[in-house]
Amino acid sequence: MSGAGELIRQAVTSWPGIEAVPHRFGGTEYRYGRKELGHVHGDRLADLPLPRKLHDEVIAAGRATPHHVLPETGWVSCWMSRAQDAAGVIELFRLQYERYSNPKLRVPR
Repeated sequence: MSGAGELIRQAVTSWPGIEAVPHRFGGTEYRYGRKELGHVHGDRLADLPLPRKLHDEVIAAGRATPHHVLPETGWVSCWMSRAQDAAGVIELFRLQYERYSNPKLRVPR
């Protein structure tokens, strides 16, 4: 069975226009054009930059926590302890993808 990081890679890179590149602090960064959707550190952690309203909503719903290093920013962290946790992270990457690939859906920061 694949780990969470590989499951995320398989899903996110299957979407048109997505590129996976090494992240400057380790792990894999996922981009749509020049915009970073987020990045994944192995099988344990994903970080995504969200507009403040969406940031607050996903934290309130328990889908993410404030960023583990920069909690005052719009970034969120998603901790994963098993491969099944990848599904919730993929959903957040999908929200990012839809925001970036469809300008009509973009939420102001």
